[in-house]
Amino acid sequence: MVRLSWEAKLAIVLVAMSISIYGCKFLVLKNPNDTANYIFNALGFLPINVLLVTIVLNKLLAIRSRRERMQKITMVIGTFFAEVGNDLLKMLAAGDPDISRLRENLSAGKDWDTDAFVRMRKQLAAYPYTADTSEIDIQALFLFLSSRRDFLLRLLENPVLLEHESFTDLLRAVFHLTEELRHRQGISDRPASDYTHLSGDTKRVYERLVLQWLEYMEYLNASYPYLYSLEMRTNPFDAGASPVVH
Repeated sequence: MVRLSWEAKLAIVLVAMSISIYGCKFLVLKNPNDTANYIFNALGFLPINVLLVTIVLNKLLAIRSRRERMQKITMVIGTFFAEVGNDLLKMLAAGDPDISRLRENLSAGKDWDTDAFVRMRKQLAAYPYTADTSEIDIQALFLFLSSRRDFLLRLLENPVLLEHESFTDLLRAVFHLTEELRHRQGISDRPASDYTHLSGDTKRVYERLVLQWLEYMEYLNASYPYLYSLEMRTNPFDAGASPVVH
């Protein structure tokens, strides 16, 4: 016995109701010509009606689906910055000779509006990112990233993040840096060329991390002001940041 889906059952019920209504109209009013004329008029408009409903519904469903995905992605990104990102920013910033310039720009975020975020994106796109490993505590950096390895792996396994290319690139860069550091454990005598190579890896993470942080802050500012307020009070670029509200 074939089991009908709920869609097929609904279609049968609706068609039966339509036939019943037109049948009652024919029996009560006894005007087959008007009934047939109305049926053909309705059928003539049906394709246009289906087209309009399909476009509108698909658009609304797509907007809703995208909003739900963004909420899930933002929750994951927020967890990343709470567990890894903010501390990693502070560690890598130690190797940035221009960090005072970056702090000056990013520590005033509590008063930003949409235009301010646009200006900041342009400034950060042109910023000369540097993360000199000779100025960074490499051993502490390796131990920190190693302690967060399982957490980062779980993030990569999250299918929601497949749609967020920039954040996936950031995670990939972080994993690569972790592996580079892991293979250098126990090697103390390293040439200048190796420091240069590692500085390139740290720079890659640093740049993606700063840009992702700004994107995350912009989203929170527009959608979740209370979360944005806490992030600004614990801003990793603000040396005087405090969670206490004054």
